[in-house]
Amino acid sequence: MNTPEINTSVFKRLRFVLVETSRAGNIGAVARAIKTMGFGDLVLVNPRFPDALRDPEAVAFASGAQDVLVGARIVGSIGEALEGCNFAAAVSARLREFSPPVWTPRDVAGHVAGQGELSAALIFGNERFGLPNQIVEQCNVLINIPANPDYSSLNLAQAAQVLAYECRVAGMANENGEAAPSAIGFHGDAASLEQIEGMYAHLEQALVAIDFLDADNPKKLMPRLKRLFSRTQLETEEVNILRGIARHILKARG
Repeated sequence: MNTPEINTSVFKRLRFVLVETSRAGNIGAVARAIKTMGFGDLVLVNPRFPDALRDPEAVAFASGAQDVLVGARIVGSIGEALEGCNFAAAVSARLREFSPPVWTPRDVAGHVAGQGELSAALIFGNERFGLPNQIVEQCNVLINIPANPDYSSLNLAQAAQVLAYECRVAGMANENGEAAPSAIGFHGDAASLEQIEGMYAHLEQALVAIDFLDADNPKKLMPRLKRLFSRTQLETEEVNILRGIARHILKARG
């Protein structure tokens, strides 16, 4: 039986996710920004107005990238938006106490372009409120664009343009043989975000069962553990090992 060929091009593996966008024009502007850099996978999570992809303002600001709008999807949760992804990066100007590791756009671009097994998502928050902590904590890394500290405000489309540009440069360099995956030793398949979230839930149950975690007063244990594991870039087999440990703990406490 023939196995399907894996498309290793970053232009086919990178998704742009907009969460609770408030302005239709910003959606169109993001569509234009990513198309100019060769990307086209756009997903909207609960935009704050109806018929977002056909809104006249969105179409006008897309300015030739209407095909990206036509192909975009609207979903009801971040989980749906990240289906099929095994790497997610939250874009935020605001650093968080329990955020995953903080990377620059160039760091992320090189990582995603250099590893053909990654199906990645870049997540952008609401124009006014940004991304909620619970979404940031689900991500592998937090992207902070190194802007002028005295005036670091980028609008949504500008931030998307910066990321799309860096990913294009890294992707073209990789395809031309100018960059190689940064790998030492054997690398297994990167765990999907759904697998990792399931592991966290399973681990939390086990920690409660052995009275290490007080379910009524959890404090900040799970956010700290998520930050710890996010630095490791978990593989599927590693997630399965951790779930196996949790399963035996629960069985022993049964």
